[in-house]
Amino acid sequence: LGHCYVYYQICSVMYALVDCNNFYASCERVFNPSLNGKPIAVLSNNDGCVIARSEEAKPYIPMGAPAFKYEKTFREHNIAVFSSNYPLYGDMSARVMEVLGTFTPDIEVYSIDEAFLHFNYFQKTDFQKHGENIRTTVMKSTGIPTSIGIAPSKALSKVASHIAKKYPDRTRNVYVIDTEEKRVKALQWAKLEKLWGIGRG
Repeated sequence: LGHCYVYYQICSVMYALVDCNNFYASCERVFNPSLNGKPIAVLSNNDGCVIARSEEAKPYIPMGAPAFKYEKTFREHNIAVFSSNYPLYGDMSARVMEVLGTFTPDIEVYSIDEAFLHFNYFQKTDFQKHGENIRTTVMKSTGIPTSIGIAPSKALSKVASHIAKKYPDRTRNVYVIDTEEKRVKALQWAKLEKLWGIGRG
């Protein structure tokens, strides 16, 4: 393991995958803070199916659920239901990306709610603290919560972001793969079909 440890210490590039949590639902909360802690579902065009859910709504509503089939469930669990508002989501995404751009000029917007940040020659950086600082800054500036995975490759940073999101209490929503031991454990935890760039996920 000593050789692997040295490899991660001298690695000249690290990637951070910043993923906005339940983005559409989080956007709705920014403009209506009374929704914090309450279940939310966001519907697709013409209110056809569920395309986003807050954590509180996920136990009751599957992704892609036809809205008309779950009207009773919405009522029973007091789930706030919103028609999609893409201009709002696009504007909030731009705000998030602008904040992320203050941490490095090398940013790759991957989707409306995800971006890769490239960090070159940051060997002495405490990436756990750096990730937490990014997350705190985005939250204070935009009101959008994020999960962040940091690793020496994009694929591994994607895996790390899933771990950060799945275990928020243990990771503080930031997970760094910076040793061979962490890389092996992360890949053992991840399902092959879910690996970005390898499986269907």
